[in-house]
Amino acid sequence: MFKQLYIYGSLDTAPTMLDRSALGYAWSVSAWLLFHYLPKVGPEVAQRFRQRVANELTTTFASPYTRTIGLAEVLQPEMLRAFDRKATGEKFLIDPSRG
Repeated sequence: MFKQLYIYGSLDTAPTMLDRSALGYAWSVSAWLLFHYLPKVGPEVAQRFRQRVANELTTTFASPYTRTIGLAEVLQPEMLRAFDRKATGEKFLIDPSRG
């Protein structure tokens, strides 16, 4: 039986290790991103996907942020270290209106 594995996110930059004895030999690994999928499905289906995302921005597709920062804060050493951690649950929203 063919198995399709999808990698979601890329916070961990280590190589992806797979146990062939558990998966067998009929499998594939890839990533799935909505933006790469939309051109393949045609305008009507793409619009339905876009509408679903818009409708569910505060539920299914909500993304909590640890902190909102301005552009000037992006270059501060402590902020750069925080970004470099790539920690799950630590997203920063950059608000250009904050300066």
